Amino acid sequence: MVKKNNARILVFSTEKISDPAIDMAGLLKLYYPSKVYTIAVPCSSAIKPRWILHAFNQGFDGVFIAADGSDCPYGESCTAKTGILVKQTHELMKEKNINPARLKMAAICSVCSESFVKHMKSFNEALQKGK
Repeated sequence: MVKKNNARILVFSTEKISDPAIDMAGLLKLYYPSKVYTIAVPCSSAIKPRWILHAFNQGFDGVFIAADGSDCPYGESCTAKTGILVKQTHELMKEKNINPARLKMAAICSVCSESFVKHMKSFNEALQKGK
């Protein structure tokens, strides 16, 4: 059996909420695909569509936004704003013939290490099937 290479996934995580969960996954030695790269941002609603498109142009197979959800310290509308950002980016991706399934978003709280790992494993599998 030939082992498939892991997909390259860029994760935008939030400094105060999702980033600690990702760090904790490493400390707990929870396995997730080896080609997951993270960039911490203050709030997920501040991510720019051009950053996501740039990641695809740089060879990333997928982009995952680990959003704050309702825990965002910068405003209650963070989830809605991030959802709009994802929807707008999906439209741009369609225009550029990039499969919108290559961009995912989920709320990851500061203690959701296992949830993050599950998301990375399933996203990796979906991206590998889509190749």
